[in-house]
Amino acid sequence: MRSDPWPADHPVLEALRRRRDGDRSAGPDGLKIGLAVEGGGIRGVVSAAMLCALEDLGFRGAFDAVYAASSGSINSGYFLSGDTWHRLSIYYDDLATRRFVDPRRALRGNIMDLEYVFGIVDRVKPMDYRAVLASPTRLHVAVTLVDELRTAAVADFDGARDLRAALVASTWLPIALRGTASYRGSRALDGGVLTPHPFRLALADGCTHVLSLSTKPIAPPPARITVAQRYAIRHLDRVRPGLGAGYRDGLVRYRDERRTLQHRMIHPGRAPYVLDLAPMPWMPEVKRYELDPGRIIAGARGGYEVMYCAMEGVEPRLLHENRLRAVPRLTMVGVPPPPFGQWGST
Repeated sequence: MRSDPWPADHPVLEALRRRRDGDRSAGPDGLKIGLAVEGGGIRGVVSAAMLCALEDLGFRGAFDAVYAASSGSINSGYFLSGDTWHRLSIYYDDLATRRFVDPRRALRGNIMDLEYVFGIVDRVKPMDYRAVLASPTRLHVAVTLVDELRTAAVADFDGARDLRAALVASTWLPIALRGTASYRGSRALDGGVLTPHPFRLALADGCTHVLSLSTKPIAPPPARITVAQRYAIRHLDRVRPGLGAGYRDGLVRYRDERRTLQHRMIHPGRAPYVLDLAPMPWMPEVKRYELDPGRIIAGARGGYEVMYCAMEGVEPRLLHENRLRAVPRLTMVGVPPPPFGQWGST
């Protein structure tokens, strides 16, 4: 007897399978299917691996729009430009180093080095910004507009530079980075400050079905705000009065939303439908500033396994019983130069 954390015929899964397997010449199906991608620093390796599974299983073209924040927005750009497996290695090959994140720099500079990160994204494992802009699946990048106290889901990009600037703003994590980013002349921060998970942006944009990718293992939400979060609230209120309160309200709201999402995994309810996939409770959790490549790869393995089981209707208990595993694959990859003229206006 099956005991899946989600039904194999969940409306979101059924809609995606129909799109993958159906005859597109029959015309539109009347649905708007969104993909919501959470980040979380290095923990974003989990949603990156989930996206790899979606690509491998033939679902990359099944979505109408993608909504993403923080490192999830970089993952989504890679996903829409293709060859996601190669780019996934950014987490364990390039970011598992103190060059990227070092708490010892807290007193003399930024804990995180975003310039280093985007050097990788631009040149070492280059994102094809033009391919993202040309994709029929529209990317919405969540950016927190500090002085307006709101989350913007930016999708009307004015070329590659504008898209890149949105990605930088969406990954500008407060406390880990000093000050704020600048986006279109406004102060900006990580897209998850006021809206902790981008599934909300998908619903607000009229999606009828949302596949939500979360990077923390399935578990009861925390009962109270942590000490670290209280420190972040005070810090954000110094950046802009009211921003810390907005962050706190978002945390409290999302705590309740997590309970609802976990309930709707089993009991989908009525439209709009949301299926939130996350690592299983027994899988290791990847920390935001994880530097252990082995643990990072284990997180990627778990994310891939969960997505495979959901999309293919396989029982996750087979994973727990070690009767089914995702195996990291090795292949030779040349390092291509960035696409010519990618910093142009289109």
